[in-house]
Amino acid sequence: MNLNACVASAATIQSADAPETRPFGIAGNADIGNLRATGRERHFVRDRQIYGEGDDADCAFQVVAGIVRTYKYLRDGRRQICNFHGPGKLFGLEIGQAYGLSAAAASDCTVTSYRRRTLERLAAIDIQLLHQLFSSALCGMARMKQHSITLGRRTAVERLAIFLVDCTEYSMVGNDILLAISRRDIADHLGLTIETVSRTLSELEDRACIELSGPRCVHLIDIAGLRDLCE
Repeated sequence: MNLNACVASAATIQSADAPETRPFGIAGNADIGNLRATGRERHFVRDRQIYGEGDDADCAFQVVAGIVRTYKYLRDGRRQICNFHGPGKLFGLEIGQAYGLSAAAASDCTVTSYRRRTLERLAAIDIQLLHQLFSSALCGMARMKQHSITLGRRTAVERLAIFLVDCTEYSMVGNDILLAISRRDIADHLGLTIETVSRTLSELEDRACIELSGPRCVHLIDIAGLRDLCE
C-alpha cells in the first residue's frame, strides 16, 4: 500500500472534524513513537537547503530542534514562505512523487528523516501511525487555506499580530518571544516587505502591545490586545 492509499484509508476512519489549526500556526506535534528508531538524524546550518521543489519526495522529516521553512520561488524571483516548522513537527509529507515546495533551515536545526517506503510499510500495519499521518496531512491543508485567506484579507498589523500570537506556541520564554528566524523570513511569510515588518513592529510597540527588547526579542505587554487584532 503506498502513502496515498494509506492516507485515503485513514480518511474513512478519521473523525469528520478537521484538526484545530491556527492561521499561521506551526504544524501540530506528531508523536510517531517507535518510528524514530527507523530515522536518520541530520543537522543543517541556517539557510542550508534540505530539499528542493521538484526533487523526488522519497523522505519525510520531523524537526528535533530549530526551525525549518518551506517555501516556493515565483517566476519573478520573489519568495513565498508557506510555513515554519518547529520542534516535533512533520514536513515533507507529499501526496505526489515530487516535493511541491522547497525546505531549508530557517535557523540552525536538527531533523530526523524517514524513508517514504518505510512510512508506507509501517502505516499499512499500524493504525495509530496511519491516523497520525492523516491528521498531519489535514493540518497542513487547513493551515494553507487559512494562510491564503489571511494574506488576501488581512492588514499588515493583523498579519503580524497573528504571527506573534502563533510564536507564543513554540518560542516563548516568560513574556518574551525569541525569534530564531530573520525579519526577511517573516516578511516573505506574511507577504510584506522587510521595511513594512519593521514599521509594523514599531506600530505595535506604539500601541503598547509589545516592546522590542532586541533585534530578535519581542516582549509581550498586551497579549489580549494582540489576540483582539487576530479576531
